[in-house]
Amino acid sequence: MNKFDYLPVRGIGWKYDLPGVGELPERKWSLEDVEPAPNQLDENYIELSTRTISVRGVGVLIGSITLVVGVWLSLWVFYDMLVAFSEGKGGRLDFLFMILGFAMAWSFIPYVKLDFVLPRDEPIRFNRLRRKIYVYRYRFDRFYVFSRIRWGVKPVVYNWDDLTAEVYRFYAPGCGGLIENVMLSVRNPITDQVIDRFIFTHDLYQGEAYWAIARLFMQQGPEALPKFVHPPRDWNDDDGLSPMHRLAPKVRWPTEIDLESRSAPATNDVR
Repeated sequence: MNKFDYLPVRGIGWKYDLPGVGELPERKWSLEDVEPAPNQLDENYIELSTRTISVRGVGVLIGSITLVVGVWLSLWVFYDMLVAFSEGKGGRLDFLFMILGFAMAWSFIPYVKLDFVLPRDEPIRFNRLRRKIYVYRYRFDRFYVFSRIRWGVKPVVYNWDDLTAEVYRFYAPGCGGLIENVMLSVRNPITDQVIDRFIFTHDLYQGEAYWAIARLFMQQGPEALPKFVHPPRDWNDDDGLSPMHRLAPKVRWPTEIDLESRSAPATNDVR
């Protein structure tokens, strides 16, 4: 990995870090009523639900409208430009408007596609005995929209001790004002440079609760966790899901990573 592969130490909108992986969680949160509750939990690992986008369907709705408007604008300007040129008129302004229309339409294609191809859930598994996390990561590239290499599920594995939970705040008029996200960053233990960063939760309360749950589990085991009020959710089950979630691909861990993430080291003992 060269220096160009590293990410900024702090992303745009960073405010502060949550307590480190070795710090004992403070009992200031009500962890038992967190929703959604952990997907799975046993002596080896805990699986928490995460997702790239908080609400499914918005990208399709807004993106489709923008696509139609952008294409219509481009075609209308193109037709008007042809008429103008046939009359010995026309100029650069018409051409710029046409390019603008196509650019506007193209810029929203990734958001429409994401709504259809993102998995129903993008869980993170915290394995206490291996001291590793397993991220069901969906990679995408807004510039290479139709690339099979740059789009798709690519699970990654990181050391628990290399994680930092970061709080980000953004002001978005029309979206409820203040938006607070919690991101997880992964640092190179030797250089302390950030090698990856991904969404943990789209809500600060949920992020604080999830991070406290993960730390309790990794430090003290499942016995330290409360009895959760809400039942665990199987996101591959269609029951109770929205139409957009039902259209989304189900979670399918690669066999080798699935076994490793749920088992103890050396024995591959899955409980």
